[in-house]
Amino acid sequence: MAGRLHVDDWTRHPASPAFRGIDPPILGPNLAPRRWLSILRHEAGVTVLRDAFWGLTPTWLKVLDQAPHCARAESLDERPMFREALAERRCLLPVTGIYVWQNGLRGKQPFLVTHTDRSPLLLAGIWSRYAPDTGTTRDSFALITVPTTEVIAPMSDRLPTVIAPDETDAWLSPDTSPASVRGLIGPADRELLGAFPVSKQVNDPAHQEWACGYPIGPMRVWTT
Repeated sequence: MAGRLHVDDWTRHPASPAFRGIDPPILGPNLAPRRWLSILRHEAGVTVLRDAFWGLTPTWLKVLDQAPHCARAESLDERPMFREALAERRCLLPVTGIYVWQNGLRGKQPFLVTHTDRSPLLLAGIWSRYAPDTGTTRDSFALITVPTTEVIAPMSDRLPTVIAPDETDAWLSPDTSPASVRGLIGPADRELLGAFPVSKQVNDPAHQEWACGYPIGPMRVWTT
């Protein structure tokens, strides 16, 4: 499950998708659910960057504390708000890492999951618009999670789906067939992701120092 994210300035990386900046990117070293983040989505055929609340809140949702921040890929068809959003409102969340925790004799040790070359990751999401009878509308999103690979499994059994940079348009476009969309959802390649231990300060989302995400040990990667 993705419960904490590392988002450095991914816009500077050459592998980042082209987009039109509607809202400035939101950055932070230790970002938890129930807050505003930056998503990429299509608007009139153009990829734009928009602020959205991390916790899917369709208009009919009465208790906002129940807004899910993740959706399991295997059950996307079981809940209408997931099924409809997957068909019509897909987005991407650019991040530079995902925090996970491994149980140990001295408590839980946090790790930061990143691309092995430390390039940004594009996480698959679905978005919705909350439009109350009175007040301001807001957009929100949830990440789509899948089982992890052998490298990450000791720390977490699920991670968000990672979309390759060259599959950005296919994921975001409303013209992509449902079968093709489903084909993009799945665990990352074994060689794609690694994880390194970081400071236990990450355990408290109040800590927002960039040092929270610095390695304190070697990266674990897939080896044959």
